Amino acid sequence: MADIEFLSTRQAALRLGVSLGTVQNMVENGALEAWKTAGGHRRIPVSSVDSVLARRLGGANGTADNLSHLDILIAEDDPTLQALYRMTFERWNLPLLLRIVDNGFAGLLQVGQKKPDVLIADLMMPGMDGFEMIRQLRANPDYAAMDIIVVSAIDREEIARQDLPANITILTKPIPFHELKGFMLGRLSARQRPPR
Repeated sequence: MADIEFLSTRQAALRLGVSLGTVQNMVENGALEAWKTAGGHRRIPVSSVDSVLARRLGGANGTADNLSHLDILIAEDDPTLQALYRMTFERWNLPLLLRIVDNGFAGLLQVGQKKPDVLIADLMMPGMDGFEMIRQLRANPDYAAMDIIVVSAIDREEIARQDLPANITILTKPIPFHELKGFMLGRLSARQRPPR
């Protein structure tokens, strides 16, 4: 089979590990090259996607791509809430790269592949729950300082009884998007400040 030269927006999103909306924003702001078919579908050159990946991986020299985007990993098993996270984050029009998984084990795999700037986790999930995922992450020195936000319907007393590590931000469902947005804006602002 011949090498593929162009990707659909969905294929590009999968390859980059981001949402469809993020790819569309990247096209609109010029971070990805694209053209439209006669039917109005975007086609993105593989070379353009690969150059974004190369910039992301080659971040030791502090490229603008790495400095300006926050990589957000969400562990949430409810498909409705996954869609709500995606839709709301995209509407903010902030430079966020979003990854979503539906259990703690998949969350650990994603963190191992690429450490996110922020992990947002539900606690009650099938298979490995959020409690176990967070305990394992905090036991690893590489992830001991990573920002973790719990968004859960479980009350704080019950969470406290489960012996969750202390340095975790705990928010209550329904998802407090205004607080999450403030947190993201703070992280982006801190990232853009020149080092002293």
